[in-house]
Amino acid sequence: MTDQRRHEDGMAVRRQVLGDAHVDRAVAGTDEFTADFQDLITRYAWGEIWTRPGLDRRTRSVITLAVLATQHHDEELAMHVRAALRNGLTAEEIGEVLLQVAVYAGVPAANRAFKVAQQTLRQEGQ
Repeated sequence: MTDQRRHEDGMAVRRQVLGDAHVDRAVAGTDEFTADFQDLITRYAWGEIWTRPGLDRRTRSVITLAVLATQHHDEELAMHVRAALRNGLTAEEIGEVLLQVAVYAGVPAANRAFKVAQQTLRQEGQ
């Protein structure tokens, strides 16, 4: 597969998971300094990993939420809470993921993640 094809496939998946509005903002904000990074995440994260057949998108969302919560990446966590909803997870399932984080990554990580998710879910009308 060519890099161009990975980019096209990645952009399609990125739009399906994150939504057109989010991707359009990222693309509009791309300049000479960030262009290589935007290309990298589109080709690699979205075009290589999220397109693999081994896990469905719901499962990938669960994993992504857990990892982002444990790493305290709050902005990315909020973005992926929205993505998880788009991928069919319910607010209750997102809460279950964060409870799992509390046991395996610590209560402080989960506490912070619950705050981010709660705010995001409210914004999404959940």
